[in-house]
Amino acid sequence: QDQLEALDQQINVFVEYMFGPRDARVRGWLLLDSYLPTFFLTLLYVLFIWLGTKYMKNRPAFSLRSQLIVYNLGVTLLSLYMFIELILSTWEGRYNLQCQNLHSAGDADIRVAKVLWWYYFSKAIEFTDTIFFVLRKKNNQITFLHVYHHATMFNIWWCVMNWIPCGQGFFGPTLNSFIHVFMYSYYGLSAVPSMHKYLWWKKYLTQGQLIQFLLTIAHTLSAAVVPCGFPLGCLLFQSSYMATLVILFVNFYVKKKKKKKLNRKM
Repeated sequence: QDQLEALDQQINVFVEYMFGPRDARVRGWLLLDSYLPTFFLTLLYVLFIWLGTKYMKNRPAFSLRSQLIVYNLGVTLLSLYMFIELILSTWEGRYNLQCQNLHSAGDADIRVAKVLWWYYFSKAIEFTDTIFFVLRKKNNQITFLHVYHHATMFNIWWCVMNWIPCGQGFFGPTLNSFIHVFMYSYYGLSAVPSMHKYLWWKKYLTQGQLIQFLLTIAHTLSAAVVPCGFPLGCLLFQSSYMATLVILFVNFYVKKKKKKKLNRKM
């Protein structure tokens, strides 16, 4: 216990040396004061993928239909809440769409930070996506893109919540929550065979994600071109990270298209 606390203190000293003082408005919020819970949850996530696929290799896949419906409905409702609350809170704070700093909206900034905490926490909840893939032996779905995206987002958003929990960072989560309403509603409904013929929006999901990334990059860089006091380093990091997602998603999309064409020929 003492060693763990000492390690926690050392990590806190290191991250504050690297990034500067944390935003005092979120001190004491669940999971934010220490990086260790976020790190260990991510480590458990990666270990589960590795050990779980080995364990399931010679065992029958689980169906988990009812669990999939409940889980995906829950994440759909959470995404809808976050989307609506981000719209309302940024409207209340009269957020500037082009560039919004961290301290000018008063109570509305706290309201934005609270919903963005849920956005951070939702990235831990979404580890369950991969757990279902492992238990259902959908190993073709456990791609590098999938694991990279899930693992990095949770850790990046721990940093976001500690140093830039409001302001310009609102835009990406707003778009992402909107896309996730359609994505998780599709996943949930697709677990019901009779609903398949009604899921017309499936083919637009990947395009929607790519458009989301490109819009977020454009929005982020707009604050670098015409600054408003939001940290430049954070803007450049976010743009670079989103660019990696664009590259990986384009690669995924192209491979998916080629596979469909090949299947048609066969």
